[in-house]
Amino acid sequence: MSLVLGALFAADKPEKGFVSLFNGKDLTNWTKAKENEDSFSVKDGAIVANGKRCHLYYTGLIKGKPANLKNFELKVDVMTKPVSNGGIYFHTAYQETNWPDKGFEVQVNNTHGDWKKTGGLYNVQDNKEPFKDGEWFTEHIVVKGKQVQVFVNDKKVSDWTQPDGWAGPKGNPGRTLTSGTFALQAHDPGSTVMYKNIRVKPLK
Repeated sequence: MSLVLGALFAADKPEKGFVSLFNGKDLTNWTKAKENEDSFSVKDGAIVANGKRCHLYYTGLIKGKPANLKNFELKVDVMTKPVSNGGIYFHTAYQETNWPDKGFEVQVNNTHGDWKKTGGLYNVQDNKEPFKDGEWFTEHIVVKGKQVQVFVNDKKVSDWTQPDGWAGPKGNPGRTLTSGTFALQAHDPGSTVMYKNIRVKPLK
């Protein structure tokens, strides 16, 4: 699929029931971690993640309330350049440095050396099958109760239900279903990932 067709795949405005979290112009309502802040910028209507580790947290309101969602649908249009790694976090909380301790990461990686590929729940239910660099694709994350589903271009990639007594994977005790906000990841200087049309639909 060409970049032109890929652009057509991306939604220009939120679908019914969804609200936009990114205005396409600047980082209003988003807060960078206090390390390597130059790793995030906005260009051509997209958030560009390129540089040393940093995370960008959504700190605005959602339908007039603080961003602390438990059940939701989140859609993000993403494009990766070759050998790039990134991620989309949910149920997380602002953190000044390091990898987020709280919440889950939905992987963004098609040709980076890490075998854990796009659409997997990182270290929880990983995906080995990559998608394509250089094309816009949509990651659609649905969290309801104890179930997490991740779709990439409408293809179901992950479907995980948190078991009773779950304490998170080894080394990630904060990776349990609670509630929280969203974050985007800048992984390393060799990775360039673009995120746009970030929209969410709160669920009961």
